[in-house]
Amino acid sequence: MVAEQIPVAGFVRDVRADFPILATDLDGKPPVYLDNAATTQVPRPVLDAMTDYYCNDNSNVGRGIHTLGMRATDRFMRSRERARAFLNAAVASEVVFTKSTTESVNLVAEGFAGQLVSAGDEVLISGLEHHSNLLPWRRLCERTGATLKIAAVDEHGEPSLDSFRAAISERTRVIAVAHVSNVQGTVNPVREIAALGHDQGIIVVVDGAQAVAHRAVNVQEIGADFYCFSAHKMYGPHGTGVLWGKAEHLDRMDPLLLGGGMAPIASYDGPLRSMPPLRFEAGTPNIAGMVGLAAAMDYLDGLGRDAVGVHDAALAVRAAEGLRALDGVTVYGTQEPLGGIVSFNVDGVHPHDVGSHLNAVGIATRTGVHCASPFIDTLGIVGSVRASFGVYNTMDEVQLLIDTVATAEKGFWSTNHPNERFLPA
Repeated sequence: MVAEQIPVAGFVRDVRADFPILATDLDGKPPVYLDNAATTQVPRPVLDAMTDYYCNDNSNVGRGIHTLGMRATDRFMRSRERARAFLNAAVASEVVFTKSTTESVNLVAEGFAGQLVSAGDEVLISGLEHHSNLLPWRRLCERTGATLKIAAVDEHGEPSLDSFRAAISERTRVIAVAHVSNVQGTVNPVREIAALGHDQGIIVVVDGAQAVAHRAVNVQEIGADFYCFSAHKMYGPHGTGVLWGKAEHLDRMDPLLLGGGMAPIASYDGPLRSMPPLRFEAGTPNIAGMVGLAAAMDYLDGLGRDAVGVHDAALAVRAAEGLRALDGVTVYGTQEPLGGIVSFNVDGVHPHDVGSHLNAVGIATRTGVHCASPFIDTLGIVGSVRASFGVYNTMDEVQLLIDTVATAEKGFWSTNHPNERFLPA
């Protein structure tokens, strides 16, 4: 079955034509790319913006007064303003450029939360977090003598506001939670969690890596203290991320790196005078990446973020329905997968074998623990197959996924390593 060229109704044009990689020949098969939660493909307008920067404006930023230097600086500053508008932040200085969601979370954990957390205190995360929103907090707790607490998920792997409420104590200093689960696509009530935390003076950090490609994000409406995401999960380039933080917090936060660009003047023994956001951007930034990030934001807004959310959710809901209808297939989570992600298993077949079977017909999915192994342990499974959807995916591709899963059989992993997640190196 060949995927039709017009995606789910809602977009005013054929968006698939914007993505050159969809014309790639995979041994005679077109790619059916359903691994968008790991990395989205990059549309032509983003590629063109980055190429234009390198061809016409390439220079370092904030260093020189020559024409190219000023052009590069202007594009960099406009990218920051674009990110401010995308998030509805109050001011552009609340937008810090990083290389990833992971770096953003680490910056908050080490540079800010480390000032708040001491022995006997608690950091609270949910039971479905990505390793990048687990390990930085675990290290902070180990370093300070604090306790890492988990807001439990239910038997379906879904958290609730009540689970956060039950886990909060007078010693809770930080709550860190994913906006959307990277395993099940569960959309967490982050606005309510932020309000609950703030009622008790708790700082709230939101990992938005899986949210920004599928829904409008208004940081002032959500009300959290920090919000983090990456460009490569929203049709932008790798190595580019954003940390938004409330101005009063950024004023207190310490940088992880020191060097050129983060302070206008340095001395051998005087005070370090450095203001946000440049305080946190030592060294030459990924200028082309930030130009690409801004272009990706333009691209999503051009399609309409509400329309994108409806499109992606419709595909995921149909996939979940179709997979649940197959004998021997388990789809995880009971909520509608409004985050555009569906995670499932075939009884008796290792997820890696299912993924290989799908790959044989050109379908790209993610198999394994999805960098969320404690959550996978909670579900009591070795791993899962994850299909995640983007603006270029179609209902025909969803049907191809369902039809191919129906014919999955045991292979190398199921026969030789049914309970193994990784083979020894």
